Amino acid sequence: MAEVKSKIKAINEMLKNKEITCTELTQQYLKSIEDINASLNAYVNVTGETALETARAVDEKISRGEEISLLAGVPMTLKDNISTDGIETTCCSKILQGYKPIYNATVWNILKNKDAVLLGKTNMDEFAMGSSCETSVFGGAKNPHNINHVAGGSSGGVASAVGGNIAVYGLGSDTGGSIRQPASFCGIVGLKPTYGSVSRYGLIAYASSFDQIGPITTTVEDTAIVYDAISEYDVMDSTSQGNKGVKTCDTLKNDIKGMKIGIAKEYLEGIRDDVRETVLNACKVYESLGAEIVHFELSALKYALPVYYILACAEASSNLGRYDGIRYGYKTPVYKDVNDMVCRTRSEGFGSEVKRRIMLGTYVLSAGYYDAYYKKAQNLRGTIVREFKNAFEKADVILAPTVPMTAFEVGKAVSDPIETYLTDICTVPMNIAGLPAVSVPCGFNAKGMPIGMQLIGNTFDEATILNAAWQFENATHDTMFRSAEMGVRL
Repeated sequence: MAEVKSKIKAINEMLKNKEITCTELTQQYLKSIEDINASLNAYVNVTGETALETARAVDEKISRGEEISLLAGVPMTLKDNISTDGIETTCCSKILQGYKPIYNATVWNILKNKDAVLLGKTNMDEFAMGSSCETSVFGGAKNPHNINHVAGGSSGGVASAVGGNIAVYGLGSDTGGSIRQPASFCGIVGLKPTYGSVSRYGLIAYASSFDQIGPITTTVEDTAIVYDAISEYDVMDSTSQGNKGVKTCDTLKNDIKGMKIGIAKEYLEGIRDDVRETVLNACKVYESLGAEIVHFELSALKYALPVYYILACAEASSNLGRYDGIRYGYKTPVYKDVNDMVCRTRSEGFGSEVKRRIMLGTYVLSAGYYDAYYKKAQNLRGTIVREFKNAFEKADVILAPTVPMTAFEVGKAVSDPIETYLTDICTVPMNIAGLPAVSVPCGFNAKGMPIGMQLIGNTFDEATILNAAWQFENATHDTMFRSAEMGVRL
């Protein structure tokens, strides 16, 4: 059985062997973006000049015989809530259109210092609030497997670009599943790291105790490569701890015989039949690899969705208070006084989903309701954390569906926003508990749309879940792999 090929390593070898120049490679990706992005709507800002400038610098290093990093010259993208010095960063909201940060996010500084080629900023749900990417002021990103379906949210643009082969990899953010859900919908790999392992400095906040930056790639090995690069301790982030000195690439390909993979029955309730069947078939693959399947209960999972929406919206109402039309961003052109200006600016600048979550967050924090909602949700958060801690005494890894369904059709989230909140039901528990989880493709439904499963690990145990994901990927690649057939061909 041939191993799944790492795109990043393949490009690195091509560049070092001078089979292609970085400039030529970058031009190919920019041409594919020009040809395909009108259909996918993955990019909201293409940074062609910046990309070519970096590509030329990489070519010069190679021509001088200098060593280049593994990520040097590799074309990639960033979600539009990751700050980029001098490059517009809008969170796909009217209220931030025209805003150009004066500093870089730590993750982008790390990659930029490794000569990563930034192709552009990608589409997202406005302020990362949504599950379809359709709350974006620029319209939603489309699924590369079928453009009549959504790419998912909120990191839909990154997933669409990577799945459509118009970026090798990208960085998204995951507050309640916003990396894993679009990765599942687009049939690629998405890692939500342990809270604190990757710096959040420069990430425009939605809910600060839930937000986490992570990679979206086409292979597990590429995910490990990017995660190892960006998981550095950062003094600029008070919650930063780094990766505890463990490099996940060093532990890939380890034997998983005897590994205990847990299945919580609550994760299989309310899941569409084709998704449940595909995930259970993945259990059989693991058993064939020598792993042991362990069944148990996680009763507190039934509280996860209300706990998440109460706490995340409360934090959002606080974080988004800074957008008032005074300091930066959109400002209403007509107003009577300061109070009217702030009210009109926020009413005109924010979309309906963002306003809905701000109002919900303000409500649960208000006098008379704080104890009934916010305080109770915080207590239940502690219960969920403890249940997961107990679960990892029974299992090394927990296996679950990433999303209860496959990608829904364009427009469904707009017509029925409440139902789309349920797409988060499998992903939000890991954000509540701060745990790492990786979404990996595990099959397709009858219409050819991808199905994803997630492997959940204990805190700072990315190495274990990525190794388990790598083993599954390589065991099933020959029979399951199906490309979206778009973009650049290496």
